[in-house]
Amino acid sequence: MLWAGRMRLGTFRILLMLVHTAAACEFGPFPYRVTGIVCRMTKPAALLLNQETAQVIQTAFRNAKFPNITGERSMRLLGKVAYELTNIQVNGLSIEQSEVELKENDAIHIAIKNVTAFFKGTLTYGYAGAWFLKLFHSVDFEIESSIDLQINIKLMCQKDQVAADASDCYLTFHKLKLHLQGDKEPGWLKQLFTDFISFTLKLVLKSEVCNEINFLAQVLANYVHDLAANFVQDKDITVDISLASAPLIKANYIESHHKGLVLYKNYSDVFSDSVFSPSLLTDSRMLYFWLSEHNLNSLALAAFLDKRLVLTFRGEKLQALFETEDTEAQQKVVHMIFQGISYNDSVAKVWSLTHPQISVQPEGTVVKSLVAAEVSIFPAGEEPLMVLYMEKEITVTIQAAYAEKKLILHALDSSIDFKVFKCTADPSGNDLSIRNFLQTMISVAGIPEVISRIQLALTSLMNSKGLHLFEIKNPEIITRKGYVIVQLDFSFPNHLLLDFLEKRL
Repeated sequence: MLWAGRMRLGTFRILLMLVHTAAACEFGPFPYRVTGIVCRMTKPAALLLNQETAQVIQTAFRNAKFPNITGERSMRLLGKVAYELTNIQVNGLSIEQSEVELKENDAIHIAIKNVTAFFKGTLTYGYAGAWFLKLFHSVDFEIESSIDLQINIKLMCQKDQVAADASDCYLTFHKLKLHLQGDKEPGWLKQLFTDFISFTLKLVLKSEVCNEINFLAQVLANYVHDLAANFVQDKDITVDISLASAPLIKANYIESHHKGLVLYKNYSDVFSDSVFSPSLLTDSRMLYFWLSEHNLNSLALAAFLDKRLVLTFRGEKLQALFETEDTEAQQKVVHMIFQGISYNDSVAKVWSLTHPQISVQPEGTVVKSLVAAEVSIFPAGEEPLMVLYMEKEITVTIQAAYAEKKLILHALDSSIDFKVFKCTADPSGNDLSIRNFLQTMISVAGIPEVISRIQLALTSLMNSKGLHLFEIKNPEIITRKGYVIVQLDFSFPNHLLLDFLEKRL
């Protein structure tokens, strides 16, 4: 049975190697040219996540399927002695220390020291004596062990996503004691079987535990990928986070480069002119995200095609837009536009006529769009009447921040250029008081209100993906010409990993 277990493990490793080879990714000579999104995790983040290693190791020991261990040996006077250890399982586990080191261009090295593990099971043994005396016994056993664990996790590209290979795994035993039927005192029987099985037992424990750790590493890598893919998807709008180049391991950080192409129904993005360079990011914060201007433009286009850039205002919201200040001149213009109809019997609609053009600059994100707005009233007993229609090209510079689990968008400056203007109160379009009032209303109340609506919608979307579960510390959103950098420190929500392990294993 032990031979069969070794064959099974060997076959698994061969198949795993073949899968990695068959699914290897090919990248062009200039992989950064198609990089739209970059994620960099620095060593402080790796050290923080290493605190969760104990949970993974405990799960690996708990879920390892230990084969039955069989053997036999000829003994003087006793004849041939055969034994079998069955139903081996972990009875207790504790981990004293775990350390992580990033080996440049090689692997993530994890050293776990002083793992105290107790195994239990059943020992069945029998022997034929020199005078044809046959004896067979079954006793419960407990194995007390002290182990150091060394794991080298390599990151690679498999099926266009980050995959983890933790097959480089070593167990070093400092102690391995066999106790029979709870007897802690040494005896000839315990000494006999300890000598027989200790070497084989070490091989079995190493094989099965390391096999399970490798499996868990791959499962967790897939989990992180699925989590990221879900975060950048909303209904029909998705972002392709396929790898643009192989994952990178440096002494101070781990980095992955993704295409970041936006996909929407029949629309597929194309991108081959990235300005990314590793020198654009530092390693002073725990986590970095680099986003290309092109990807932001593509997301804006997808939102436009999905008809998401439409807002309506009624009642108090409409009143807040048109009554920015309480003056006689304002009241006169408002009365002319609405013809004495209340805000509750009126509606304003604002939508984008073309997809917004986004330009990322050091001062902020510049958004330029051709926007239409119309106001309709509903006189009692009469047909609805459109009393105002205008098209305007709006350019606004926005700065973004994240605080108290909310996205904050702030408009620095804006410009408005009327392209079309129709108003029943001014058919000739010569009454400058109406146009001046509307321009002021749009600048002072309209643009901030639209940005506020977008801010709430994006915050709600990010929280629906679980962002609010993380403790994000001192986040910064930095804009440069052609790209955005998001840098932050964080605390890992422990329950997420526990919940995942419990559900998936």
